[in-house]
Order: sequence, then C-alpha cells, then structure tokens
Amino acid sequence: MRTATTTSPATGTLPPLSSSTPDVTVTVIVYNDAERLPRAVASVLRQTHANIEIVISDDHSTDATEEVARELAAHDPRIVYLRLPENSGGCSAPRNRALEIARAPYLMFLDSDDELPERAVETLLAAHRERDLDFAMGAVHRVRVDGGRRTTWMPHLVAERRTLDGIEADPRLFFEHLSTSKMYARAFLDRHGLRFPEGIHYEDQLFSAQAYCLAKTFTVVPEPVYRWYIAPYAASDTASISNQRHKLSNVRDRVHVQRLIDAFLAESGHEGLREDKDFKFLKHDFRMYAGDLPYRDDTWLTSFADLVNSYLDTLSEGAYARLPRSERVVLRLLRDRRLSDVRTAARGLGHDVAPRRVTPDEENGRVYWGERVPESQEARRELDLTDLELDTRPFFTALLRHEITRITRGPGASVDLTVRTYDPARRLPVGPQRAVLHLSPGRRRLTVAFRLSPVRPGLFEGRVRLDLAAARLPVHGFEGTRHPVLRLRHRGRTHTGILLAPLAFPPLTARVPYRAGLTPHRVTLRPEGHNPGRLHITWQPVGTTAKVLRPAARRLSTPRTRRAARLVSNVLR
Repeated sequence: MRTATTTSPATGTLPPLSSSTPDVTVTVIVYNDAERLPRAVASVLRQTHANIEIVISDDHSTDATEEVARELAAHDPRIVYLRLPENSGGCSAPRNRALEIARAPYLMFLDSDDELPERAVETLLAAHRERDLDFAMGAVHRVRVDGGRRTTWMPHLVAERRTLDGIEADPRLFFEHLSTSKMYARAFLDRHGLRFPEGIHYEDQLFSAQAYCLAKTFTVVPEPVYRWYIAPYAASDTASISNQRHKLSNVRDRVHVQRLIDAFLAESGHEGLREDKDFKFLKHDFRMYAGDLPYRDDTWLTSFADLVNSYLDTLSEGAYARLPRSERVVLRLLRDRRLSDVRTAARGLGHDVAPRRVTPDEENGRVYWGERVPESQEARRELDLTDLELDTRPFFTALLRHEITRITRGPGASVDLTVRTYDPARRLPVGPQRAVLHLSPGRRRLTVAFRLSPVRPGLFEGRVRLDLAAARLPVHGFEGTRHPVLRLRHRGRTHTGILLAPLAFPPLTARVPYRAGLTPHRVTLRPEGHNPGRLHITWQPVGTTAKVLRPAARRLSTPRTRRAARLVSNVLR
C-alpha cells in the first residue's frame, strides 16, 4: 500500500514505487472536465480486476479539475495525479507523460468523459494471459447523451473472438482506429518506441495504424471494453474534435494525419495495405464531412476542396471502386469543383435519394448524374448511373426526390408545405399523383393525403397542410422526434421516401392541446440541421399533468393493459 507521495512542479502528485506492482495501468486523460472526471475514475475503481493503477493525466486544466483529481487520489492509493506544466492542446502529450510513469506491464487509455464497463480490464487481461499478445481489443458501446440510445461501434469487426497474426489477416480493422478500445503490452510499445504523435489532432488514427502494422499477434474479443459517450449537438466550443468538422483546421489536421499514415506504410514495408487504408479514409473520414456539405457556403466549400482534392488525387482507384455510387458522385463533383451540385448530391447519401435530373447520352446509351454529359473521362466514369437501372428497378426501390420548397405557418399547430417531387427516370405516370404524408409520434399513424400536379416531365408539385394537433398521441404522452415520410402508389406498389426540408428556416413552435392523451404537448418543427436535412418534429409534454399524470400513466401502460385497451376499443367500434 502506498503511504506517501512526493510533489513535483512538472508532474504534480506522484507516488513512490511500492513493492506491489499493478497488473494494468489505466490512464485517464482530462482537461477542464471536473464534473465528469469522478464518473470516469469510478468506472475504473469498479473493475472486477482490482490490481490496477490509475494515472489521472491532466493537460493543465484551468477549472476545478486539479482539486477534484487530488481529492480522488487522496482517497485511493491506486490513483496517481499527474499535471502537465502547460496545456498541450491535445490527447497525445497527457497519454505520453502518463506512459513515462506507468508501472504496469499492460496499459489502457480512458478519456474523462467516457467509462470502462466493469469487466473491461479482466476481459482484456485474460486475453493477454492466454497468449503472448502485443495488444487485445474489444467492443465499444456508443451512448447518446441526448437520449441514451446505445449502439456498438463497428460491430462487424468485433462480432466474434479471434486472434490474428498481423493486420494483413483483416485490413478492415483500420476502421477501428480507437486507442481506447485496446490493452497494450508495455513491452510491445517500448520495443517499437510507439508513442502518440504530439502537436496534431486525430492522433489515434496514426497510433492505431502503427500498432496494427507493427503487431505480430493480437486478439479481438466481442465483450464490451469501453463506453463512449456521444454528444452530437454539443456547443462548438465544447464539442469533441470529431464534432468540430465545421473548422477548416479540423479538415487540415485529418488530411495531415492521413499523409503521415501513408508515409509510415511506405517506410515500414506495408504499402500493400494502402488500398484498404484509402478505402477507410473515403468511407469513414471523408464521409463524415460529406454529410455536412449541404450546409456549407461557397467560400467554405472552396477552401475544403483546396484542402482535400490534392490528397484525393493520391488515393488508389481500387478504393474509389469499392464505394457506393452515391458517394463516388459526391467525390467527383467536389474534385470537379461543381459546388452547387455537391450540396444537391450530398443530401442523398445513405437514403437512396435521386438527383433532381439525369442526362442520357444517346451515343453510348449511358445515363449520367445532373443536367449534362460530363466532359472528362474520369467524370463520366464516376457520374455514370446506368448500373442503377433507374427506369427498370422495382417501384418500391425507385429513386425519387421529395423536397419542401416552402413552409408557412397555418392556424393552430398546423403548417402548410409546398412539396416538389423529382422523378428523373420518369417512373410515375403522366398526370396528377395522389401522395400521402405519414407521421408516427405514437402507435397511431397520422396520414394526410394531397395531390402532386405535374410541372414538367419528371417534376411534380403540391401543397399539403400538416396539422400536428391531429396526431393521436399515446395516453401517457410522447417525448421524442419524428420525421415525416412521403408515400406514393403505382400499379399496386408503394414507394416511401424521406422528405427534405429547407436547410434553414426559423423553428415553429405550438402548444398541442389534450387529445387522446392525458397531457398537452409543446411541438417544435425545425430543419434537421445535419445529414440529409429532413423535417425535424419534436414533441415535449408540458404542464402539471406532464409531471404527475404522465409518469403514472406510463407505469400503468404495460403490454397487458395495452392489449386489454385495444380489445375494448375493437368491441366498442
């Protein structure tokens, strides 16, 4: 047991070496996060494997972090507090300084806003003790702080337990670039002098790429070993690095790290992995920016193109060929600096949204994205949509595009929407079309029928009034967000598509009175603000009944009582 500590201006509170060597050192890096630091440290103290060392590595915080950390260290001899003499501005220096004093033969890293599941250390240490590994890695659970929704990061890569003799056995693991999901053998890191690169962001990507390539043997386990809290709508000054994509410096850092990885692959004899690494960049790194491109102005997009296009030109053609056509279209339009078209194409990513128009080339029988046949051979290859079979694919998978061009407030909680439907492959018959707007804030769906009238071949337009007070909510009310969809029928087949809203308009808020439920609601309609930009509708119970009757109704609303209520309702019809 530690009985004394020493203090150093450069390192803060450091313990003397004791006769008991910990099995694992967990480094918790922190900067101005006094509120969440105790939760992170508590998750390490709760580990089922207790012989651990915890190094709190503080990047010279200016809030109450130092006081909180010293108090934590005073209450448990396993905790060491390390304070950097000045702020480094990143994650690398705090981790590297902690590595210098870590005493255990196995090392893990934790960010102060995240947690370790209780069996994380036990699970990864057991993998090390079964075989001589360079590192072991496990599943990461992502938790949305705005709703608690939990998902697994890259689940297909950690679905089963396996031991690999090098990254060449599964280059897809480049996608799992988190350093925090792994337990490293100290001897492995020291043997290769492997440390986090300082002075840059996205240090995990370079560190992990190097670890993957240098490791001779590592094990993947399916059990969760890290709990990653995601705050997608955090204020820009408190958002994580990955959520600061609006900053061009963020783009510059990400591209810089990719070039460093490329140089390492070449120098270390792993050039054969370049296509896999390039595909990871296109599918993950670039894709993160692509969803935001509709919201950027021409000045930002021009600077973005300047930063990324020179790097895109160095990537392998095989990496591009592995992408879905919609992503290749966005990349090509950006490389050709067709900025307005970039915004249009990026709104369809991941949702099977059509372009507004396509252009057939009668000479070669090909169909191209946009209003003209591309000029260059490269553009014709990437913007060629012929293989999508736009005019013959089943109607329920047809590529249509529904856009709201105008939103005006109606009486009460209603809004009037002007909707345009683009049908570039002319799948809909000539003449007016019956469309239905669907919205489901509860179990009962709100449907509103309206007519889409032809404007020109391939374009229809209509107006619809959406009365949000008409939605029948559950008895205990509804708290959450929904996005309306638009449905069309043709020859007995139904097509359902998302509804794109204007990218920016003032939020509209109304109070929805009692209806089927027990409590009134505040309903807010706003643009989604990210990704495709759907119509974003949020319900929030309000009033005294929301605090008293709603919780009681939720407790009483069991599956059995809901079935009984449906039975009574059917009898009384």
